[in-house]
Amino acid sequence: MNEELRHSSRRAAKSPAVARHGRLKRRNAWRTLAKVVGSVVAVTLVSGSAVAAYAAWDLASTAQPTITLGNEAVLDGVPDVGAIEGGVNILIVGSDSRAGQGEAFGDPDEETAVLNDVTMLMHISEDHSNASVVSFPRDMLVDVPECTDPEDPSDTLYEQSDVKMNSVLSYGGMPCVLKTVEELTGLVIPFAGIVQFMGVAGLSEAVGGVDVCVAEKIEDEYTGTFLDPGIHTLKGVDALQFLRTRHGVGDGSDLARISNQQVFLSSLARTLQSSGTLSDPGKLYSIAKAALANMQLSDSLMDPTRMISIAKALKDTDLNKIAFIQYPTAYVNGGGAVAPTDSAELVNAALQNDLPVTFDPAAADSDFASVGDPNAVAAPPAEAPAEEVPAEEAPADAPVAAAPVEALPSDVTGQTAAEARCSAGRSLDDQ
Repeated sequence: MNEELRHSSRRAAKSPAVARHGRLKRRNAWRTLAKVVGSVVAVTLVSGSAVAAYAAWDLASTAQPTITLGNEAVLDGVPDVGAIEGGVNILIVGSDSRAGQGEAFGDPDEETAVLNDVTMLMHISEDHSNASVVSFPRDMLVDVPECTDPEDPSDTLYEQSDVKMNSVLSYGGMPCVLKTVEELTGLVIPFAGIVQFMGVAGLSEAVGGVDVCVAEKIEDEYTGTFLDPGIHTLKGVDALQFLRTRHGVGDGSDLARISNQQVFLSSLARTLQSSGTLSDPGKLYSIAKAALANMQLSDSLMDPTRMISIAKALKDTDLNKIAFIQYPTAYVNGGGAVAPTDSAELVNAALQNDLPVTFDPAAADSDFASVGDPNAVAAPPAEAPAEEVPAEEAPADAPVAAAPVEALPSDVTGQTAAEARCSAGRSLDDQ
């Protein structure tokens, strides 16, 4: 009888789910986009030789047990990621679970949750010329489709309407999060992974630290993050706490934290290119090993050849054409949640049509966005699209017309990997 009641209550979940955070609610706000992209870049940017192939295999064997998404059939007969129509889509979530993370974040048996407080999608264009990294706010209201019950694969969980994004992992597991994002964006997503707390600490250690710019003092007693204005090289737990801080940046919201994470991530991307890390197999191996030790990958990502293929797709992508996008939302329910705005359809269209994006400069003028670095040296602008010439008039050596660019409206915030921006700090007096 108790078993029947358990399944009945799970299937009857039609109203917004209540996110369970345990006793350490204030310390759960850690999620980091850097862990996502750092893992994908580091794990897959191994190329070429037999030694590299062995390293990829060893990295795969380091990973935690895999996740079956249920849509792996879309990859049948696809010889290489370059043959995936519409480009490569990878979903990674940050789980609130403290299992295996020690007691630094609370008792893993008593003070835990299974919430996807970071949900991030990486899209690599089919021609590998651009990439977009989309961060979905944890408090964004979404519709959840029918999902397989992770506790009983023979059973089906009912669809839900207007529930917070970060409740979906607890409700239906990673495959359910993936189906939700697929329906939201209109994409097919064959690759996914789950990360936990300490992955970013290990990753930042492996790269030797990441330089971040702080425009105004950050003071956050919840994460123990106190940084004066200026440049700080962060690694290990210090990097993790910088990425967790919410109270210490912008308007103190989760949206501000996402922008803060983009500051870190763009700097990480520049560090990887400028330090020669991407051409150093030893460094790549260390980074990948640190990341995979804290990840659960989908079955589809555990093929070393596929990992190498994804690496080759990313290796030479111009930093100006790697965009970090915060999915556009507006507050609803008296500020207790956010919902996608009409501009979300423009983001979806750019992903669906494999287009690079540009941001409206006015998008930076918000309470939660990062700020420009007055001392930064501007990166060279991305090449302008070549003028399209009718095929019958084009000479044999004419340049191929570049893909059109999706110009995003001002309520879509973000930055490119080439932009050096600063964390908009928040002092205790403002909290």
